[in-house]
Amino acid sequence: MPRKTDPVTIRELLQQGCATLADSSDSARLDAEILLEHVLEAPRVAFYTRDADPVATDAGEHFLRLVEQRRCGRPVAQLIGRREFWSMTLDVTTDTLIPRPETELLVERGLLRIQPQTAASVLELGTGCGAIALAIAKERPAAVLTATDISEAALKVADGNARRLNIGGICWRRGPWFEQLRGSRFDIILSNPPYVATTPNGCPASAAVHEPSIALFAGADGLDAIRPIIGQADAHLRAGGWLLLEHATDQAKVVRSLLAERGFDSIATYRDLSGHQRVTEACWNQDTTNSINRGVQGSDD
Repeated sequence: MPRKTDPVTIRELLQQGCATLADSSDSARLDAEILLEHVLEAPRVAFYTRDADPVATDAGEHFLRLVEQRRCGRPVAQLIGRREFWSMTLDVTTDTLIPRPETELLVERGLLRIQPQTAASVLELGTGCGAIALAIAKERPAAVLTATDISEAALKVADGNARRLNIGGICWRRGPWFEQLRGSRFDIILSNPPYVATTPNGCPASAAVHEPSIALFAGADGLDAIRPIIGQADAHLRAGGWLLLEHATDQAKVVRSLLAERGFDSIATYRDLSGHQRVTEACWNQDTTNSINRGVQGSDD
């Protein structure tokens, strides 16, 4: 009679996961722990206090399948279906961009432009899973928010996140940029639009092929979304209103120039926690004329 194989333990599974991911992830141990936490529905601290506990065969096989997908490049957030952003746990899918930590800078700058307890009208363009709009609504519940996205599937995820987190006050609108907002004006417009450049042959310059390309890539210079947003924002901002844009670190100078050419003032770029120029903001004043290069701050050092 063949000898019965002993069940694999938590420690052994983690070791196997780390070994599989060692050459493909800079955070192999963390990735493996998050995936096993998801499979076992147990806190990661338990992996240290009960690492000799056996794991059911089906759970172990599920974990190893997820590890293999991670080795092939699938983001951890997609594999477990959620991502932390602004102290919120958000559902994410293959229809949404995965929120990045650097995008919290866009939220921070937006909150500084929205006075607490005021019914400021706020618009987010390209909301995806709703991360930015939900963070603003959470911190400024008196604000009146509108969030748009061209993807119906993404808007369903965003609305689901709002309902699960019990955050109200957001009107979800489907359509590209300002298409569904003719005649509407806002105090604040924020956007983390697609800004990844493609190569000359049209192939993505990034390896981020597991997220929706429509939310990532924006032409040869990465500005195919930013240009129309800047070009149309003045028609949707009240006098003294602010436009805030996230962009690639090497796009800051040209974004400032585009804003100045359009007639925006008080233009400034801010760096994320990694020191990269990440967010540029500008004020729209209807009486601003001939403001090219006036009130422009920031450097590309």
